[in-house]
Amino acid sequence: MPRIDLDAYVAAHAAQWARLEALVRTRRRTGAEADELVDTYQQVATHLSVVRTSAPDAELVSYLSSLLGRARVSMLAGKVTGWRNVGHFFTDRFPAALYRLRWWWLGCLAGNVVVTGVMMAWLLQHPEVEQTLLPPEQVEALVSNDFESYYSENAASAFATRVWINNSWVAALCIALGILGLPVIWLLFNNIANLAVIGSIMMRHDRGDLFWGLILPHGLLELTAVFVAGGVGLRLFWSWIEPGRQSRAAALAEAGRTAITVALGLIAVLALSGVIEAFVTPSGLPTWARVAIGVLAEAVFLTYVFTLGRAAARRGATGDLAADLLEDRAVTQA
Repeated sequence: MPRIDLDAYVAAHAAQWARLEALVRTRRRTGAEADELVDTYQQVATHLSVVRTSAPDAELVSYLSSLLGRARVSMLAGKVTGWRNVGHFFTDRFPAALYRLRWWWLGCLAGNVVVTGVMMAWLLQHPEVEQTLLPPEQVEALVSNDFESYYSENAASAFATRVWINNSWVAALCIALGILGLPVIWLLFNNIANLAVIGSIMMRHDRGDLFWGLILPHGLLELTAVFVAGGVGLRLFWSWIEPGRQSRAAALAEAGRTAITVALGLIAVLALSGVIEAFVTPSGLPTWARVAIGVLAEAVFLTYVFTLGRAAARRGATGDLAADLLEDRAVTQA
């Protein structure tokens, strides 16, 4: 490679090196600045390669090597901070949001359990209603094969993914439509009505042990997550009906940001319930063992909320987006 005019090369690229210096010294970078850091690092790495091969000046090579080394450390620190933010989300923001909104989703859970029990009892006492819901051949297929085979007819990994996506979609709808109020109630009613109808049919045909043995392992955590989403959605609706001392816009914005926190956290909760539904529910484990796993998962979730969540709330965590994240978003958008 032909030699270059070192002075001219330095003059042409000194501004980029100075910019990389400035980005490295910036402790809190916006998303755009983080992207710029990576791009500038790659450009300066090319400059160092050119200098080494075409005009090996020891002092300049040392300077650029040091600058790139500090940039690598800075980028690595950014990645570590990112993982710390993820950890902070699951130790503070998400559990604090669940704890602060506990009466909304616990009320939603209790109400849905009561309604489901009433519906199931009423359907058991009125067997003639069954004939208006499903034809006899479908009832026979459901009782003898379809309900049980549903959990094992597909590969476990694919089934877990499908269940996770479906339940996450239902939870997201409960939160997103919460601003309107009534659609959340309608979604939850459809969900529990389906459970009550199938449960009453299975129990009427003496397959109650099979029904509960297959529903409880994953259903405890899964339905709790859906009811959490429903309660948070209804809280979102109430935030603009009764904003308190805030303006309606401010109350709705705060409730909406907290709802986003819950929605993101529930993705992980529903992923766990999906794994249980795909790998534990149809497994060859004894019924008591499968149900025990479901009870354990539910107990872990509630313990998570009422220990970690309560502690985080006492430390001042609210589940709302942190002020610095909001500022970064505003800078990026600008």
